[in-house]
Amino acid sequence: MRARVAAGSDIGHVREGNEDSYLVQAPLFAVADGMGGHRGGEVASRLAVETIEEMFAQREGTLADQVREANRVVFETSLLDRSVAGMGTTLTGALLEGDRLRFAHVGDSRAYLLREGDLRLLTEDHTLVHRMVLEGELTEEEAEVHPHRSILTRALGTDADVEVDELELQVRLGDRLLLCTDGLTGMLSEARIRDVLTETPDPQEAVDRLIGEANDAGGVDNITAIVIDLVEGEDPEGAASSVEGRGSSRRDAGPEAEPVAPVPEHEHRAERRGGPAARSEDPPSLRQVPGRGAALRAVVVVAILVVLVVGGRLYLDTQWYVGVSDGRVAVFRGIPASVVGFDLHHVVVETTVPADDAASLALYRDIADGITADDREEADAIVDQIREDVAALQASQSP
Repeated sequence: MRARVAAGSDIGHVREGNEDSYLVQAPLFAVADGMGGHRGGEVASRLAVETIEEMFAQREGTLADQVREANRVVFETSLLDRSVAGMGTTLTGALLEGDRLRFAHVGDSRAYLLREGDLRLLTEDHTLVHRMVLEGELTEEEAEVHPHRSILTRALGTDADVEVDELELQVRLGDRLLLCTDGLTGMLSEARIRDVLTETPDPQEAVDRLIGEANDAGGVDNITAIVIDLVEGEDPEGAASSVEGRGSSRRDAGPEAEPVAPVPEHEHRAERRGGPAARSEDPPSLRQVPGRGAALRAVVVVAILVVLVVGGRLYLDTQWYVGVSDGRVAVFRGIPASVVGFDLHHVVVETTVPADDAASLALYRDIADGITADDREEADAIVDQIREDVAALQASQSP
């Protein structure tokens, strides 16, 4: 059994940049949809796929382990680089091992299986709307048009740790797999996606048709798709699978294009309608040199520590929040997080206001996670307001 693979990514009709990234490095495939503004989203998705690409090349951990490491890299980068603070990304990855396909998934990008004409969704969206469907608050039909259907409940890079969905699937000859971002599924129904995949034998033509129809339907988001066909053929000796790969972001790249070798590294392309394919300038990456993983990670750890101690301190000294110290409301300098065992904050003032009293008020129930402030003055104002609100609550409860 071998695989024929095609991939493509398009900027769409509305966005000014492409925050999607994809990876085609047989037998590993992935799509990622970044968030956090144009640069932040682009950096997040690129870092995620580069991380799993290098770890896979070094045979380090499982696919889920690689996704967790990608989460750590994106999270720490967002802490150290203020220009991409708060960035994150979805990631749906697939690893083909003989007749087994392993998935690791976070977010609302998707994986589908087309088998004998039936299209099956393999992944679960980590979105607020999907949670509401599971809890019976919305129907599937209502969820498809809900204004908050893109709000994620889980993504890479937004927290120090992330839960990764894992799935293993036994595949067989004739199966067709689709990995895609929500720029596709938000524009086309599953019925239409099934029809295109069923009617279009050539994988690159299928990718181009899907992207083209998503654009014709509005193209309100970046659109990325990978199609993987499992066909007859012999694997090269020692290889997990044999892959014929073609990747393109051009809308007019059709089946007549010459097959090329599997894409050796992550491809990230953005194209404006009517213009040539454009590659965004590569942002700084913690993982740029496959094949030197162990040494590079050692350098990265040292670099992170140096930045935290030197440059990071300059940044942290400008950050303020109100949180909890020894059971009391306190003003902190820094951010409510830790990196490789180092706290990125310290207490400046510890008040006499019990934190439990503050948390009993709905407005401050998340105080343990930190209430951010622009400066020390605003942090003090938040504390004063908490003190007043707690006193008012206690007064209202007195006989």
